Amino acid sequence: MMCKPFSKPFGEAPLLPLAISLMAGIVVGKYLSISIPLWPLLAVVLLLALLLRRWPMWQSGMIVVCFVVLGAFLMQRDLASSSHESEWSRMAQSRRWFLQQRTLLLERLSEQGLDGDTYAIVAAMTLGDKSELTKDLRDTYAMTGASHVLALSGLHLGIIYTLLSLIVVRRRWQVFSQLLIVLAIWAFVFLVGMSTSVVRAAIMLSVYALLSLGHRDKMSVNTIAFTAMVMLVFMPSSLFDVGFQLSFASVFFIILCLPFIDGPWPQDAPLTNPIAKWGWSIIVVSCAAQLGSAPLVAYYFGRFSPWFLPVSFIVIPAATLILWFSLLVLLIPSFTPALVWVASTLNRILSRIASVPGASLDLHPSLLQIVMVYVIILAVYLIIFRRKGW
Repeated sequence: MMCKPFSKPFGEAPLLPLAISLMAGIVVGKYLSISIPLWPLLAVVLLLALLLRRWPMWQSGMIVVCFVVLGAFLMQRDLASSSHESEWSRMAQSRRWFLQQRTLLLERLSEQGLDGDTYAIVAAMTLGDKSELTKDLRDTYAMTGASHVLALSGLHLGIIYTLLSLIVVRRRWQVFSQLLIVLAIWAFVFLVGMSTSVVRAAIMLSVYALLSLGHRDKMSVNTIAFTAMVMLVFMPSSLFDVGFQLSFASVFFIILCLPFIDGPWPQDAPLTNPIAKWGWSIIVVSCAAQLGSAPLVAYYFGRFSPWFLPVSFIVIPAATLILWFSLLVLLIPSFTPALVWVASTLNRILSRIASVPGASLDLHPSLLQIVMVYVIILAVYLIIFRRKGW
């Protein structure tokens, strides 16, 4: 008997085609020269979509066209705007206080005896400061498939969200608690510099917190589609950012593969051992993230690490400990030796793995090959979920 979550691999995700349409429009707006003004066309298409409410199929098609035109309009406006840099400058000024606080926190970590590669890793994983990362250290993490822990993302915010939930969530004041956690998460986002991956994770966690109040499906394709649309409406050019692409590709495939955590077996035979389920979860999430990001990594950086799976069992617990110990060190400096030991041990282990022959494979695929890889992966995924029985 097939497990229930496998019956609908994509679930109900009406926002996914809209997000894809918006992205297609942004690509059109960037690479095609459109001489006519797009905002009147957008108004006409929107009006047609409203008038076609009695013909759902035609209305759906017109809504898709509407989002394509919207994407092209936003991209052309973004390209034509001469104030884009000044707007970013004003945003940077509004974040000045948070950045000053980050500098103070970094100084406090340095004063506790953290230095060299140990300080560089802690600063990158906790406060998003990569300025102290040496080329050798970056190469070590990239060759072992662990470079994602150096960029603040959903992993880090997920750990922080869990910690805050344990501290402040109370059933009686659940709405207030979730609001407090979301505000704290966004304060952290400003504190660490608002990178693409951390903003994406913060938006998704905000949606997650909102849906948790109504006991709705909190992590879905719809959630990530909504997150992408929000980010692209405000900054359409981020679609062409490598960090944006890697971040969303990884999370998209993780969400698609979440049903595998319960296992492709009947519901009356789940993984009941917590340790076994934790290990299986890491395997599923790591493989899903690699399926989503590895083709892009190979295309942009020309490398692939076959050690990504065993490395995940090392870096995920280590990143969790580093975040927790860093917070403790800022409050209780006597925890510094524990933080130094975890960070330095992680560096040594990854350095040894990176020195193993074949730790990193050089690959240089073309864009067409990357597209075909994703098509094949998604086709195999759909075939698996449409099989009868296991």
